[in-house]
Amino acid sequence: MAYYVLLTNFTDQGAKTVKDTVKRAEAFKEMAAKSGVKVHSLYWTLGQHDVVAIAEADDDIAATALSLSIASLGNVRTQTLRAFDANDMAKVIAKMG
Repeated sequence: MAYYVLLTNFTDQGAKTVKDTVKRAEAFKEMAAKSGVKVHSLYWTLGQHDVVAIAEADDDIAATALSLSIASLGNVRTQTLRAFDANDMAKVIAKMG
């Protein structure tokens, strides 16, 4: 399984209906679970991004499909980052020349 950080910003549509954001977050978690993606945490944030989520998926395809699915609803725009835990990073370092 691979880890992903989803940096999310509300669109104009999402900002207009911000009172539904908690309900949408629950729907996002359900959508993720059906796609085989586990959402470990989700936070509303101050600063450059409105919401940050940490998720785990089998591969980049599953994570990308989830990001595109939520973006297609029109409430948010996402940037998905592949993240590495200490074990993964040790493997990366072991392959360095």
